[in-house]
Amino acid sequence: MQNIIQTELGGLYGSEVIREMNEIIKLYDIYDGPGQNWIVDEQDYTPTKKKTNYIKKLIKEEARFLFGKAPTFTVKVDEDSLQDQAEEINKYIRKMLKKNLFEDKLIKGARDCFIGKRIAIKLHADTITKSIRIMFVPSLEFVYEPFEDRVDELKKIIFFHQMNQEQDKTKQIIWKQKYEMVGGKCILNEAFYNGYGQLIETLAVNVDLKLSGIPAYVILNDGLSGDLKGESDIEELLDNAMAYNKLASEDIDALRKGMNRIIYGVDVDPKASEKFKLKPGAYWDVATDITADGKQAQINTIATDFGYDARMENTLNRVKSDMHEVLNIPMINNADMVGMMTSGKTMKALYWQLITRCEEKMKSWKPALEWMIAAILEMVEVYNIEKLPQLKEFEVEVENQYPLQEDEDTEKTLDMQQVNTQVMSRKTYIKKWQTTTDEVAEEELKQIQLEKQMLEDSYSQFETNLEDEE
Repeated sequence: MQNIIQTELGGLYGSEVIREMNEIIKLYDIYDGPGQNWIVDEQDYTPTKKKTNYIKKLIKEEARFLFGKAPTFTVKVDEDSLQDQAEEINKYIRKMLKKNLFEDKLIKGARDCFIGKRIAIKLHADTITKSIRIMFVPSLEFVYEPFEDRVDELKKIIFFHQMNQEQDKTKQIIWKQKYEMVGGKCILNEAFYNGYGQLIETLAVNVDLKLSGIPAYVILNDGLSGDLKGESDIEELLDNAMAYNKLASEDIDALRKGMNRIIYGVDVDPKASEKFKLKPGAYWDVATDITADGKQAQINTIATDFGYDARMENTLNRVKSDMHEVLNIPMINNADMVGMMTSGKTMKALYWQLITRCEEKMKSWKPALEWMIAAILEMVEVYNIEKLPQLKEFEVEVENQYPLQEDEDTEKTLDMQQVNTQVMSRKTYIKKWQTTTDEVAEEELKQIQLEKQMLEDSYSQFETNLEDEE
């Protein structure tokens, strides 16, 4: 694997990529738990090592809040005459995303991005099954280079992974797929190599994909201007997580030592004490040592002072609070919510810092998701995947949603006021609050109009009957 990376990237950049990959492997090891280890130097007993793995909990909670409710994707056009064509494209997008299990892939991709500093969205057109596949590739399975003067556009990206687990490099099989922009064309090369980077089998050579760009997009987690690596949320949590695990483990050991008190005997016959059993309800026949003339055998325990409970609890909560503060995740439990007004506005206030953090992350995710939809539509056209209307100009709108309780009644009232003042259409109102498509909304409007006409006809007939009676 290293030989392939050095061959493709070369120089100091290739060496830096290999060094960083070892670092990312350690970050995943920390996320899974085994990497959260510490050295103990106790000699008289085996210390407890309790790993709560608060890191995994917080990373999952952050990803769940960001994409627990998947974003909505809408292709929009300015001309009214093209609205039906745009809606046909939107139908295809919803169907294609559902078929790709996109919502599940998105939240897992977010976790990989938070752990491994970056993630790649990769698109593949299957001309046999006439389908588009969406993949999220973790940072350990790709390397990339942007253009020198356009760091937000890909010049080259290489995907790879080892197909087997052989230790002998000659028996290893490594799949490598390279996309590269050459003379304005997207060129694909794909092959199998062994562990020394020697070619085993060629799958594709200099294939022109007929695309305007590489069908991949790299999303960085945080980072600074010009950064090509991103930052890991794991690194910020590690010190506090280790401190929490150590304190929790030492607390268990202190409790265990206090429960198993030290037992001592005075003037006890050594042979008799060998039969003493340390279990509830055990009977001890305590015999005095025959050499202890004129003395009586005694058995006793050394009591342990457990006066540190409040201080330990306070320290653990402070360490836990620090971890929440790092990721701006509010530390809320059921006891804190007792007696509080849990309206939508209150919940938004409690989660405001996390919302702003997620909005910051969406500055990287939103352009990537907009690119994804536009790239999919291009691939559909180039490879004749589906017969869709061809729009010369359109805009992809990605709207993120957060899983917070909303004041629906208040929002409905405000929307109804907009309908009455003709700022919002009845069709938009129905689509929003009944979560329906354009067709269902139009059918609903036709039914409303039909019922209205029936009522007016009935009223007219009633008035006619009254006039005839007079």
